Amino acid sequence: MSIAVAGAGAFGTALAVSLAQNGPVTLWARDAEAVETMSDTRLNPRLDGVLLPENIRASADIETVFAADTILLAVPAQKLRGFLSEHADRLKGKALVSCAKGIDASTMTGTVTSIREVVPDATAALLTGPSFAADIARNLPTALTLACQDDAKGAALQKELTTPNLRLYRTTDTVGAELGGSLKNVMAIACGACIGEGMGDSARAALMTRGMTEMMRLAGALGGRPDTMMGLSGFGDLVLTCTSEQSRNYRYGLALGRQENFDPSITVEGVATTHAVAKLARARAIDMPIVTMLAELLEHDVSVAEAIQALFSRPLKEE
Repeated sequence: MSIAVAGAGAFGTALAVSLAQNGPVTLWARDAEAVETMSDTRLNPRLDGVLLPENIRASADIETVFAADTILLAVPAQKLRGFLSEHADRLKGKALVSCAKGIDASTMTGTVTSIREVVPDATAALLTGPSFAADIARNLPTALTLACQDDAKGAALQKELTTPNLRLYRTTDTVGAELGGSLKNVMAIACGACIGEGMGDSARAALMTRGMTEMMRLAGALGGRPDTMMGLSGFGDLVLTCTSEQSRNYRYGLALGRQENFDPSITVEGVATTHAVAKLARARAIDMPIVTMLAELLEHDVSVAEAIQALFSRPLKEE
C-alpha cells in the first residue's frame, strides 16, 4: 500500500518522517518553493532541525497524492471540507485519514464526518491523540487513537500506520475521537489564559477537570462513548495540550491572559472550534459554562479575570 501526506506543515511533515521508517512516503505541499527547499536541503523550515529521510518524496503536484492508496490529510480543520470538495472525484475509493483536530465552523461537523459527507465512497478515518510534531519527528514514542467506523478497515490502517515510535489503538467511535481532539484545544486556550492571568496551577487543574466534564457531556449527547473520552483522544490529549507551551492553543491562551499579541500567521484551531461548540451547545441546550465563557472572552466581551469570576460564582452543586 502506498502512502501520501497531504499538507507539509509541522505535523504533516512529522508524520511523514515517522512513516518513512516503514517505507516510501509522498509529502505534498501547495508551495512549490517550499518543496524545492525540502528536496534540495532535506529540511523543512516548518519543523526546525529535522532531516527528512531520503525515502520521503516532497512534491507540489497534487497528482502524486491521488496516486497513493492511503492519504493522510494534514490540512487544517477549517480548510478540510474545501479540500475534499475540490478533489472529491479523485479521492473516491481511497483511505482518507484526517489528522486535523477541530469542528468545522460552518457545518458544525468533525473531520471524519466531513470526509463521509463529501467523499462517501472513501474509507473515512481519524488519527488523533497526544502528539507534538517535534516529538514525533525526533522518533520519540507516543500512542495515538485511530478511529474508523469500519473495524476491519480500521485494523488494516492500524497495521499500516503503526511505526516504531507510534503505537496506534483503534476505535469505531469516530464521534468521541473527533470531539476529544477538538475540545481539548478549547480547554487548552482556557488553561493558557488562566496561567497567563496568574491564576496558578491549582486553578488550571480545576479547569481541566471541569473541562473534561463538559467534553464528556457533549460527546454523550452526540453519541460518543465515555471510554473514548477517557482514552488517548480525550483525556490523554487534554493533559498534554493544557500543560505544555509546545501547544499553539495553550500559547494563544497564555497571550490572552498576559494581554500580549499573538502571531496571526499561526493556526489556532481552538478559536474557531470554541465558537462552533458554543453555538452547538446552545442549540442542543447542553450546559457548557467553560466553553461559553471562553467564547465571550474571545469576542472581547469579558476579561480573563471576569470569566474566571463568573465561573466561580455559579450556583454550588454536587460533582
